[in-house]
Amino acid sequence: MQIATYRFDRLEFSGSLGDLGTLIPLSVSLILLTGLGVTPVFLMVGLFYIFSGLYFKLPIPVQPLKVVSAIAIAFPDKISLPVIAASGILFGVILLFLAFTGLIDWLAKFFTKPIMRGIQLGLGFILMNKGIGFILRTEFFIQQPGSMFSFGGISLNLVLGIIGTLLTLLLLSSKRFPAALVLVTAGFVIGILFGGLNNMTLRPGPTSVQFYMPSGSDFITAFILLVIPQIPLTLGNAVMGTADTCYTLFGKNDLTNKATYRAFGVSMGLMNMVTGMIAGMPMCHGAGGLAAHYRFGARTGGANIMIGLVFLIIALIFGKIGISFLSAIPNAVLGILLLFAGLELALMIKDVTEKNDLFLSFLIAGIGFATTNMGIAFFLGIIIAYLMKWKNIQL
Repeated sequence: MQIATYRFDRLEFSGSLGDLGTLIPLSVSLILLTGLGVTPVFLMVGLFYIFSGLYFKLPIPVQPLKVVSAIAIAFPDKISLPVIAASGILFGVILLFLAFTGLIDWLAKFFTKPIMRGIQLGLGFILMNKGIGFILRTEFFIQQPGSMFSFGGISLNLVLGIIGTLLTLLLLSSKRFPAALVLVTAGFVIGILFGGLNNMTLRPGPTSVQFYMPSGSDFITAFILLVIPQIPLTLGNAVMGTADTCYTLFGKNDLTNKATYRAFGVSMGLMNMVTGMIAGMPMCHGAGGLAAHYRFGARTGGANIMIGLVFLIIALIFGKIGISFLSAIPNAVLGILLLFAGLELALMIKDVTEKNDLFLSFLIAGIGFATTNMGIAFFLGIIIAYLMKWKNIQL
């Protein structure tokens, strides 16, 4: 497949918005619940997007570290800003070590196609479930718990979710009216009409940025509570899964030859070390995010550059206004983006045809979906795969 190096058009911009369903809920929640600054978070997101687009020349996603984000959001009393900073620095050091020593390639042998597809399928299920959860919420906005509107006794968020899903289906293949662009724009307008910006404070300019030097106890807490649970998911999804998804969607060519395990490890390692020093949001790539960008029209690094510039503008010009603008997008719209990203990721199972391989893939997906821990699913998948091979089990 021949791919243009960069493209800057409305279809590419539409694709650049495809992963907001993952990025916005987690980043906004981290900012609101843990005290992360708007500018440190979105400045590093923007720079990481631009860096990835310039180097890989493909729509490589930038996402929050899901395990780190989930734990930080669930236990904000235990996960302080220095602990989050420590997690980013530690995570970066570990990834750089694995990349430069070549251990990351050695670990890759455990990620066979059935295991990879199982992880992708499980993540697809998780994304779809989270997307449907956003659509079923009674609250209209993520930042306004009391924002409950109804239409004929039915939650307005649900009505918007149903209409938006049908609209997305109709526009999914449209180049004239890109689905994600239409969806996000319409959702933002509707959000404003229903008071999404009512509590906005006009404070232009960046919020404060400060450097952190975590203590030894911060590093220990971060390593035990955040880094250890995150590493298997990152290796499986953000490194191996993203590389595999690149080859699946774009084929083998000069561009995808740069999408190696080491390259992804280095890019995430370097960016997280810098991010950790200013207590930004720890970040990664991800197979689901790549599927989302692709599903909504992104084909080149131009998508990264455009969405990266958007986040830089939010970080440096709008300051706290930025969080209000992002929070004005209704929950249903974020849910639809997550739903279709999950579907795109889950459909990658289609190239697994052997019964034993399908059994392993669906088992891993089921364990991952039930536990929401792809690390556990990965390790159990490896054990079961070797057990089946050792005992020559044929289904």
